[in-house]
Amino acid sequence: MRWVVGVVLTLLVLAIGWVTVRGIGAVNDLQRVSASASQLKAAIGEGDLDRAAALSGRIAHHAESAHDLTSDPVWHAFAIVPWLGPNFSAVSDVASIADQVASDALVPVLDAADELDLASLGLSGGVIDLAPFAAIEAPLADASATLASAEDRALRIDADATLPPLADAVREMRSVVTQASTVVGALHGASALLPSMLGAEGPRNYVVAMQNNAELRSSGGIIGAIALLHAEGGRISLVQQASTTDFPPLEQALPLSESTVALFEDRPGRFLQNITNIPDFTEAAPVIAQRWQQRFGTPVDGVIAVDAVMTKNLLAATGPLAFGPFTATEDNVVSLLLSDIYTTIPDPAVQDQVFAQAASALFGAALTTAAPKDLVAALATSADEDRIRIWSAHEDEERLLAASELGGAIPEDDATSHVGVLFNDTTGAKMDYYTDATITTAIGRCDGAPTTQVRVTWTNNAPADAATALPAYVTGGGTYGVDPGTVRTLITVYGPEGATPSFVDREGGQGDEGAQTTLLGSRTAVQQEVLLAPGESATITVEYQGDGTGNRLTTVDHTPMIRTPDISPEELRCGS
Repeated sequence: MRWVVGVVLTLLVLAIGWVTVRGIGAVNDLQRVSASASQLKAAIGEGDLDRAAALSGRIAHHAESAHDLTSDPVWHAFAIVPWLGPNFSAVSDVASIADQVASDALVPVLDAADELDLASLGLSGGVIDLAPFAAIEAPLADASATLASAEDRALRIDADATLPPLADAVREMRSVVTQASTVVGALHGASALLPSMLGAEGPRNYVVAMQNNAELRSSGGIIGAIALLHAEGGRISLVQQASTTDFPPLEQALPLSESTVALFEDRPGRFLQNITNIPDFTEAAPVIAQRWQQRFGTPVDGVIAVDAVMTKNLLAATGPLAFGPFTATEDNVVSLLLSDIYTTIPDPAVQDQVFAQAASALFGAALTTAAPKDLVAALATSADEDRIRIWSAHEDEERLLAASELGGAIPEDDATSHVGVLFNDTTGAKMDYYTDATITTAIGRCDGAPTTQVRVTWTNNAPADAATALPAYVTGGGTYGVDPGTVRTLITVYGPEGATPSFVDREGGQGDEGAQTTLLGSRTAVQQEVLLAPGESATITVEYQGDGTGNRLTTVDHTPMIRTPDISPEELRCGS
């Protein structure tokens, strides 16, 4: 018996030594992968493809080594040991994912880089060279699929079950893979869509709706200006601008979904300014296109919605711009467009003229004076902040767009559960320049059932004397039944797909105590109207139970605002 015990102990010591040595080697390899990945990102950004190729080879070597060191039977045996097992599994999964990304994604992307300058996307002198895109579509499709698979695998690793240093490494790896997946996915989308959308097969017309975040709507803000772009052979030109006054309210509303009518009545179907109330851009965009076609008769191939905050990113690429009596810079353009202009120019008609001048100047500078690399970076940042939405009237293109973040559709749940918060102003003014939000999520169990809680705190940070200190055009002047300086907002919270609200509460502010409930696709949305005087806050709490709740991987989607809401997880305190 002692002999047997001795043999077992000897084997156990050898096994521990084996996984220790291999674990140290694997961690060392993964650290080198991480360091080289940072250098690779910089090399691609600088256009140094020779250095990028060398770094990718180094990454592939160390990733393969880490995978080999953590995939033998002894390592997998330790992965089933209680408490310690999740740590072994996590290291093995991270190594496997790194190997998959290095071998099946890096190589195709860098091969594609030989065909297309990733820093410029072929943009030169206002014209995009469309020829290389067809050649790179297939390898980028493979790389995008690999990264999407890797991202899904990374999200499934239970970082909370591992030791703190390893948990941080898992989260860092998730972030890197997610960023890579987003970038390569965007490049693949560009390679598949840009040739046809920019007129390689015939001219195209696109309506551009410019949203003003000082008067919030679900997808960013009220439509404050609208224009028509023409694309042909890769050349883009601004051919027509219009004001919202060119689109009087319709007596008969255009068709809307039941959920839109439940939340906003028929206003989005009657008023151009309210179309972006509609949460799903795949519904909103065709309504915008229809309004343009009805008014001007021009066939519309697609709709692009951008918000005012995007101009900050663009001016980082173009440099200062002059329009009207103003000179806009990266630092002042948001306050200029969303606040200062109303104080300096009280006449709304003149304001519209200045906004049109700003749009024309910005468009011209973006296509002619901005360095292509800087312009691409500005557009990428804006897309990442959800400040660009695109819809195509061509079904094959729209299928790709709707499945991407640019499509503006209500997201679908997979490994990650999505919740959302939408803000829609009903003050009838530009007071959202002074509003801010914080959003927290909490998961756990309430009354024994898996629960996801969303808590939104909405604050009116306008000055105490806003009623007299701010122009009537900003406060609304009481025109729509809201005291000057007060902000009235519809706040909509939606939960995971298939989940239903089990608790709804509001603290602070004024407004109807009742909550409105409707379906957004397969998601239940809860909406409340809140009135806040300067300095006041209100907090809305909604708990969801059922499908998709209690998921540690919960993502918050929200209306793009002037200042991005502070979003954080917190410990669940059951309201119910």
